[in-house]
Amino acid sequence: MGRVLRVGVAGAGYFGRFHAQKVAQGARSVLAGVHDPDAGRAAALAAEMGCAALTWEGLLAASEAVVVASPAAAHFGAAAAALRAGKHVLVEKPLAATLDEADALIGLAAERGLVLQVGHLLRYAPERAAVVARVARPRLIECVRVAPFRPRGTDVSVVLDLMVHDLDMVLSLVAAELVEVRAAGAVVASGRLDLVRAWLGFADGTVAVLSASRVAAAVERRMVVAGAEGVVELDFGARSLRHVRPGGAEEMAGWEAADLIAAEHAAFAAAVLDGAAVLVDGAAGRRALEAALRVEQAASL
Repeated sequence: MGRVLRVGVAGAGYFGRFHAQKVAQGARSVLAGVHDPDAGRAAALAAEMGCAALTWEGLLAASEAVVVASPAAAHFGAAAAALRAGKHVLVEKPLAATLDEADALIGLAAERGLVLQVGHLLRYAPERAAVVARVARPRLIECVRVAPFRPRGTDVSVVLDLMVHDLDMVLSLVAAELVEVRAAGAVVASGRLDLVRAWLGFADGTVAVLSASRVAAAVERRMVVAGAEGVVELDFGARSLRHVRPGGAEEMAGWEAADLIAAEHAAFAAAVLDGAAVLVDGAAGRRALEAALRVEQAASL
């Protein structure tokens, strides 16, 4: 076996546990340890994974790369410290809380020649590949992502909690500049925006309409992409796709469930160990963050 990457996980919560599992199971990675400000939570995850619960300084010393899976407000501080220590970084979405913070992280990674990867999982999804294979240039995109309320993730608005996944998907499909954002939202259960509808206009005339809610009656994840090649409708829950081509011919398709976090970690290891291109780099994370902040601002007016 070739060289493997020693990866530490910062954050022992819901997503930190998934990241620790994927690092430990990865063919090209080894789990160097976990860290969390809550020592009890770190110890519990370390016991489950068979690794050490480390101080922050200990995690940096033991690792070549760090996964930042802490609450969103702590992303910048942890990622910046890891980059300054010479560690490659995979940071959960959103990249940071502000564009200045995002720019600082991008600059640190560039100065030190380090990998900075952002956790936008839909980039690795088979459904995204299915859309790209069928519609070369989207003209209209609709996204719906709603779920019942749960306390997890409410340290940020529903835009940065849920909608940001679809914002990154849209931005990855549309090359043109985002020139107009309109939105409306409501604060319902968390003290932050819990329900948002957004309209995005791009310089090439493409329009995207996004809906996100974390106070819905049930989980629903849908997407519609329309272009010269027809209309593609996706139901993420059912893993089903319907493509209506010009003239009315229909294609029905589906896809197998994929382990997107494992795919993300495989890509991270390839970027660090092989010098492969970073699929979701700091610039992509910044673009998604900028769009999310613009939606938040418009919805708060």
